[in-house]
Amino acid sequence: MTHSSLSAEYESGLPRLVTDPRSFAEPEQIHKALAWARSQDPVRKVEAPGFDPFWLITRHADILEIERQADIFRNEDRSTVLVPSDMREAIEAKQGSPHLTRSVVNMDGSEHRTYRMLTQAWFVAGSLRKLEGRIREIARQAVDRMLARDGACDFVDDVALHYPLHVIMEILGVPEKDEGMMLALTQQLFGARDPEKSRDAGAMADPATALTVFDSVLRDFYAYFDQLTELRRQVPQDDVASVIANATINGQPISKHEANSYYVLVATAGHDTTSASTAGGIWSLAEAPDQLRAVKSDPSLIPSLVEEAIRWTTPVKHFMRTAVSDYVIGGKRIEAGDWVMLSYMSANRDEAVFDDPDHFRIDRSPNRQLSFGYGPHVCLGQHLARLEMRILFEELLPRIRSIELAGPPKWTQSNFISGPKKLPIRFKPA
Repeated sequence: MTHSSLSAEYESGLPRLVTDPRSFAEPEQIHKALAWARSQDPVRKVEAPGFDPFWLITRHADILEIERQADIFRNEDRSTVLVPSDMREAIEAKQGSPHLTRSVVNMDGSEHRTYRMLTQAWFVAGSLRKLEGRIREIARQAVDRMLARDGACDFVDDVALHYPLHVIMEILGVPEKDEGMMLALTQQLFGARDPEKSRDAGAMADPATALTVFDSVLRDFYAYFDQLTELRRQVPQDDVASVIANATINGQPISKHEANSYYVLVATAGHDTTSASTAGGIWSLAEAPDQLRAVKSDPSLIPSLVEEAIRWTTPVKHFMRTAVSDYVIGGKRIEAGDWVMLSYMSANRDEAVFDDPDHFRIDRSPNRQLSFGYGPHVCLGQHLARLEMRILFEELLPRIRSIELAGPPKWTQSNFISGPKKLPIRFKPA
């Protein structure tokens, strides 16, 4: 295919690729199209059937610039996730707001800072050091279970899903017996458009009825956390649930909706993205035995392995922002009221920032990956995610001699949060 015909293909196909969840189950084509956009049309107005128009931002530098301008590119005014127009209208009619939940993700300015500070002390590096021993114990147990599987497992189902889930549920204060329910609800929320994970794949096919699926999942979350709130108000514990249950702003308790939204944010984003990056790292090591040998012979490379796994996987594919005043970027004028997609998936493969970006390199330095975002809305749990991944690799890698794929891996179908959903591997113990 000629260069001009490839350009025409990407020009016409990009809107479908970045909006269709099915595209993200086979991301190689999206990466090629985003590479074309970075070089040819990095700030691109996208008009896709069924969606409100939005600007697609693909370059690392432009995304950083927008993230720094949080007073101009806001979170509260419209959805922070790409949703079809019919669903947007249904959410606004039902909620009186663009958002199904009301958490720090959907807040701006001083309100965002105030709500973020409620739990931030739990997730700073100094506090997490106190938890390192317990996290290592959980990691060691996960590795023990893997090694007991006689040289073969599905790394996602058997390790990646459950290890960070157990960590965050302990921090949150959810009993171990309820972790299975929390995992199922998380997958139904973030994987709602994947037929293998959705609570009702048939309803998800119609944007007008898809809202009922999200509503039913959130109702189950809220019913659980309503009970947890009552328990923690009666007898507070040393956990994040007690902080949320008893939180006050300006002397007044936060609303039930805000409390439940906070719980859901911690209980879902607190493990799903870490699971994805961990599995992405193992997938890459299985395909690159030289990289596995290198990190096994030099464990000081584990922190850079963690960063590269996060870059390579990029679990959060995008966030949306809304301009509140005109702004020129990349030679294009974004007008007040315009919707903007920050493609972290594209930024993390930007040739201007990363040498040889399409290759997995555990010695990549510096690694300015943007998977956690940047600026005021940078991920609250970024230090925990890095710590969990580092500890797991420290416990796992000395105990295995080799890893290889035992079948075709699969990605989750989602244009928001997506990672490996199946990763069959064979391994030899050390």
